[in-house]
Amino acid sequence: MGTLIISATLILVVMGFSNHVLWLAAVALLFLYVRYGRTGGSASTASPSGSSGTSGSPSGGSSGAPGRTDASYRAYRERRDRQAKWERRYRRERPLEARRQERQK
Repeated sequence: MGTLIISATLILVVMGFSNHVLWLAAVALLFLYVRYGRTGGSASTASPSGSSGTSGSPSGGSSGAPGRTDASYRAYRERRDRQAKWERRYRRERPLEARRQERQK
């Protein structure tokens, strides 16, 4: 993927000698690649601090991109914790409705 991006950037730079808009496209392409395209970005550097409190992590070592696996698992944990927080709040604020729903299950 990186080779393709570099090749496209070089083509845009060469073609950009006559049209300066292509220079801007090359810069934008490199920016997007650096920001979103690389797998070893900021997600892998932030994963040790976020995953220190977990007792069992998913099989992140078997995947080809451990940074993305850690980031997606962290996002999953945040969504799960947020949902649990809302469910606890709902049960606390509406105890009768929560009991009725539990009986129907």
